This record gives sequence, structure tokens and C-alpha cells, in this order.
Amino acid sequence: MDDNSHELKQLLEIIARIAVGDYSNDIMGLTTDTTPEPIRTIAEAMGLMMVKVEAREFHLEQLVAELQRLNTQIKHNTVQTVAAMAQALEARDSYTRGHAERVAEIAVQIALEMGFDEKRVELVRTAGVLHDIGKIGCSDRIFQDHGAKNPPDVVKEILSHPGMGAEILSRLEFLDEVTAIIVAHHERMDGKGYPQKLLSDQIPLEARIIAVADGFDAMTTDRPYQKARSTETALGILKHDSDSHWDAVCVEAFERVLDRQGYGAGPGVVE
Repeated sequence: MDDNSHELKQLLEIIARIAVGDYSNDIMGLTTDTTPEPIRTIAEAMGLMMVKVEAREFHLEQLVAELQRLNTQIKHNTVQTVAAMAQALEARDSYTRGHAERVAEIAVQIALEMGFDEKRVELVRTAGVLHDIGKIGCSDRIFQDHGAKNPPDVVKEILSHPGMGAEILSRLEFLDEVTAIIVAHHERMDGKGYPQKLLSDQIPLEARIIAVADGFDAMTTDRPYQKARSTETALGILKHDSDSHWDAVCVEAFERVLDRQGYGAGPGVVE
């Protein structure tokens, strides 16, 4: 084998590379008639094995890609189903019809203004659409007109909806980030919100954005307890209560959005 030491060394080096997944064509250089036996036979066997392994890996990659596509489609369909549930919820109350979509759109514009990347913006959008999903577990009484002040039992139901929303979504693990936003969208910067009385930076930034969008839409649309305020008036309230109720950074970002669009869009509308 001394005369074949060069070819043998080359074969062993190539086999070592193949073993770690480096499937080059170098092995084929040892399958010619000039390669001595048994090195040529071993090289031919290794080459055939490498082709079969590559074929199987390619097939596996195709299967993984298809599973990922199906998984993405299932997640999308699930979110669409839950969103349809949220829309059905709004149909119970003429005052809040379209509220979730408006909150989502406003929140997205704030997130973009704050420099969020595409994935994080989509997270904010989904949380905006689903932020009130917990009201599905509440009775119709929360949608009825009780005048200027809701009865204590109705207030208790309303206060439960963030936690209820988290419970509804808890079995959908891929929505864990959305769930964390939804459960915190009624927290306040001063710790006087609900349900956990989180303080300032303890509140996810996305939830602080949803809170601004939610508050603005609530103020600029007709509700049983109040007439719609103007965009300028609602923004003034948001700014006045910044750092106590709402996050000042989020409010400032929203003000820049409104400045670009002008206040002429009218109550409840952000183009």
C-alpha cells in the first residue's frame, strides 16, 4: 500500500469531510481508471452513499419546508378565527363596532413611528385586533347603557376582561406574546391600572401602545356615557395624563402621526 499512500491519504481526508456534511465532488476524482484498487472501489461506494444521503436530505428539507408552510397557515387561520370571534363580539354593541380594527390600525401607526420592525409591528396589530377578546366571557350587561355610572357588578365584569382574554388565548402557545400584551393593555404608568397594577416599565411597550390607541378611540367615538370628543381634545387628554395613565413616549409618537396627517380627519379616524 506504500505506492498508494497519496491516494489513501486523500480518500481518508475526503471521507472525514463527508462525515461532517461537506458533500463535495472531490470523491469522484478517486473513481477513475488511474486510481488503484481497492481505493477506487471504496471511493465509488462513498460517492454512491453520498448521493443517496444528499437525496434523502433534500427530501427531508422539502418535508420540513412543507410542514413550516402548513404550520404558518394553521396559525394564520387560527388568528383569523379568533379575530372573527372578536368581530362577532363587537356586533353585540353598536357603540364599539369597528373598535378593534381602529385600535389595531392606530397602534400599528404608533409602532411604525417608534421604529418597530415588521415582525413586532405585526405583533402589535394582532394584539390590537384581539385586545378585547376577553369580553366574550362577559354578559350582555356590559354592553348596555347604564347611564353615567355602571353598577358595581358590571364594573367587576369589565375589569375581568383582560384576564379573561389571556385565559381564552392561553392554549394557543404561539400567541404567548400577544397574550402578554392583551392582559396588560389596561395597566397604567402610575400602577393604578388593572388587573395586575403593573408600574411603568413593567408594562410591555406594546401594551402601552395599545392603551394609547384604545384610549384615543374610546374618546373619539360615541359611547353610552359620553359623546365623541374631537381629535384635538382627545390628544390633549392623552398628553395631560401622560406618565400617570399613558406612556408619554407613545403619546408623543401618536402626536407625530397626527401632525403628519392633520387633525382634519375627524373624530375617531386616523387615516
